[in-house]
Amino acid sequence: MSAPGAQPCPLCGGLEIVAYHSDKVRDYVHCKTCALVFVPNSQHMSAADEKAYYDLHENHPNDLGYQRFLGRLFSPLSERLTANARGLDFGCGPSPVLAHMFERAGYSMALYDPYYAPDTSVLDASYDFITLSEVAEHMAAPGRELDGLWACLPVGGWLGIMTKRVRSPEAFKTWHYITEPTHVSFFSDATFAWLVAHWTAQGTIATLVTQGSDVVLFQKG
Repeated sequence: MSAPGAQPCPLCGGLEIVAYHSDKVRDYVHCKTCALVFVPNSQHMSAADEKAYYDLHENHPNDLGYQRFLGRLFSPLSERLTANARGLDFGCGPSPVLAHMFERAGYSMALYDPYYAPDTSVLDASYDFITLSEVAEHMAAPGRELDGLWACLPVGGWLGIMTKRVRSPEAFKTWHYITEPTHVSFFSDATFAWLVAHWTAQGTIATLVTQGSDVVLFQKG
């Protein structure tokens, strides 16, 4: 039975939404169609509060530890790219370290972030690869945004996502990921499998490569 008054799933639009977990701050619900776990919109931070929270983050381009962290996405994606590939760092934040890593490797990069690089015209272009590093969990409307990014890829293009995955209701209860107040969408292996089927049904085969516990790569066609 769906949770009373539950909003449709922000990824697939499904209506079979059930309670998953609650803590002292927020509720978390589960879509039985695509397996996304999400925080209802009514419990999201305001845009102003979200921006103020992001302003507290300090990710410096010369931080070798942060570069090693991003390497979990950079390395498996870059080894699959052709020379002169063009990329988009979606949700780049105030310090686009990942984009700089790709530029140093010889790839041209465009940037988009709703707060720090808000030029939406870059979303009308085509890219050989798109990166979302610790971004998907912040998406209030992941279905609309991910479909839009998928449309920006040509056949053969790659979408690389770094986000930690839901494992079980028991693990979720003590998961540090849910204590971050701007995290509102939580993906699992089943959710990514749903995305593969969803995008394939649109007419171009999607394939999925899983890299460790927090990186997935989708190839279009």
